[in-house]
Amino acid sequence: MASASSSGGVAGRLRNASLVLVGDNDSTISDIRKAVTLMKNIAVQLEKDNQTEKVKDLENSVAELLDLYGDCAHRSSAIQSVANGYQPGEQLTDFKKLLDDEFTKLKATTPSVPENHHLMRQFREAVWNVHHAGEPMPGEDEEDIVMTSTQCPFLNVKCPVSGKPLTELTDPVRSIDCKHVYDKASIMHYIATNPNAKCPIAGKDTSFAQPPYRHISLVPPPSWFLIHMAHLASSGCRGKLKNNKVVCDPMLKFEIEELRTMNKQSNRDEVIEDFTNADDED
Repeated sequence: MASASSSGGVAGRLRNASLVLVGDNDSTISDIRKAVTLMKNIAVQLEKDNQTEKVKDLENSVAELLDLYGDCAHRSSAIQSVANGYQPGEQLTDFKKLLDDEFTKLKATTPSVPENHHLMRQFREAVWNVHHAGEPMPGEDEEDIVMTSTQCPFLNVKCPVSGKPLTELTDPVRSIDCKHVYDKASIMHYIATNPNAKCPIAGKDTSFAQPPYRHISLVPPPSWFLIHMAHLASSGCRGKLKNNKVVCDPMLKFEIEELRTMNKQSNRDEVIEDFTNADDED
């Protein structure tokens, strides 16, 4: 009994320590996002003044920051995964090796590519629109999935267990493996009552294969993407779920907050459009 209590105490202290470390990383990630936004605004002004070389220098700096952003996010996920799955043993634990191994695995399975990051997309789009508003950016065609500033990175738009929209979740978590998002209390209960739990996204539920919300659209995606989504829609997600693999990764709350902002902006735009149409009819 004493041993079990001691083990529980160690695991609890480890989880508490992980929250502090992840909190520090979250602060860094937040600062990076603010810096990228500031750099985007500066780049727009430079583009208006036709200072192309300075804009390019800023873009390179944004890429470096986003590389750091990805490392911070992976490091936080690794800390959470190790802390949640830790079980004390008889031998001393090499936590540095555990963290480094988990970090390396996460980087390999979900690589962070600054060139493909949605914040980089927003930076380039803002600069491009200075002189080319309404025109497609270079390299865009119907074979690309265009991640515009009005699109979000979620695979599902609501928790498959509770049915709540992602924007209404106060304690969201995301599967490290399949990347679906859930309400924490609901998915943890689901896992606890299903020993061999798999992601509850069912084959009949194809909402996760659609662009999130009706305000958000994609240009026609490439054939490989359609085939992949058709497979998911027919068979459902079969990702295995474990407590230590369903976490609130550092980017999740930021992304959900961005989605809330996008929806509010879309609603305002619709109201303006409705008033415009009413004026036209009069």
